[in-house]
Amino acid sequence: MMKPTNKHINYIEFKAIDLEKTKVFYNKVFGWEFTDYGPTYIAFENSGVAGGFEKIDAEIINGVLVVLYHDDLDAIKQHVIAANGKISVDTFSFPGGKRFQFFDPSGNELAVWCYE
Repeated sequence: MMKPTNKHINYIEFKAIDLEKTKVFYNKVFGWEFTDYGPTYIAFENSGVAGGFEKIDAEIINGVLVVLYHDDLDAIKQHVIAANGKISVDTFSFPGGKRFQFFDPSGNELAVWCYE
């Protein structure tokens, strides 16, 4: 795996209603391979960019979350706030790292992560 670069898009996260159907579709059509992370998350590879699908039960409105990388999460979070970004999900941990999510001035939601 290539080392992440600060301020670069590192991961793209989609929403999905049915993870099994999603895996079958993207594997058959594009040859993507998947890793299961419990009942609500799958990661994909062999797509050109790392990514995953989060299972949700609600209607999908904004189904893609672009995830950037930065090795100093606290510092980049302060930059987001100083530039009038709005924190939508405060910093939380997940297996292998931590991240926060924010809205840009146009209302697009993105995330920034780092290794824990």
